Amino acid sequence: MTARILVVDDESQIRKFLRISLGANGYDVLEAETGAAGIEAARTQAPDLLVLDLGLPDMDGQEVISAVREFSAMPIIILSVRTDEFDKVEALDRGANDYVVKPFGIAELMARVRAVLRSRTPQEAEDVLVVGSVTIDLGRRIVTKGGAEVHLSKKEWELLAFMARRPDHVLTHRQILKEVWGPAHIEDTAYLRVYINQLRQKLEDAPGQPRIVVTDPGVGYRLRRDAQFADAQHNPAVSSQFLYPRDGGD
Repeated sequence: MTARILVVDDESQIRKFLRISLGANGYDVLEAETGAAGIEAARTQAPDLLVLDLGLPDMDGQEVISAVREFSAMPIIILSVRTDEFDKVEALDRGANDYVVKPFGIAELMARVRAVLRSRTPQEAEDVLVVGSVTIDLGRRIVTKGGAEVHLSKKEWELLAFMARRPDHVLTHRQILKEVWGPAHIEDTAYLRVYINQLRQKLEDAPGQPRIVVTDPGVGYRLRRDAQFADAQHNPAVSSQFLYPRDGGD
């Protein structure tokens, strides 16, 4: 069944660009140019995904996230020129699933759209996640790489399992620290960094250029299973093939 995507942005040029790009990739597209109209469309049209700008004429997009989360668990991707760490963390903490900064590569955006939509699709083996040569069996608490078992400490496993249950989603430092270490440790980002590096040493082919446990600078981490997105990031010619120009809007 074709996924329906709601685009909420006050710039008609951006909506047109996304309508054409998403339509060319097989998606049905709904549009709204204000926060209020977007909330109403999200409530009445039952879209599968919301692509949301933060700078709207009637309200801040952060408020739209909170309003939508009161009645829907649909994935939300933020598409904004705002690059400040605070804006990204606030959006994710309010319930957004991902955050893309304008200008953006269309190949990257499509990969992120596929990732969040796939997370809503029931998997045959819900407890088994395969990422390249790495297999994470959440039910049996076993991790293998290239068929060989990877030995993890208790805390390394808890960290990996938390991320594996939310693949392709940006998880903030505070979210991870609160869930894995407890509320008393939500500021211990240096401690988290140590464990992330330990996981990379055990799971990545090139720990210095991670493709599985990746960083969203200043925000947090994601466990990425989309190989096409990974290839695009390692191939600038692919990731920047189509860029929407920065037009001064949000």
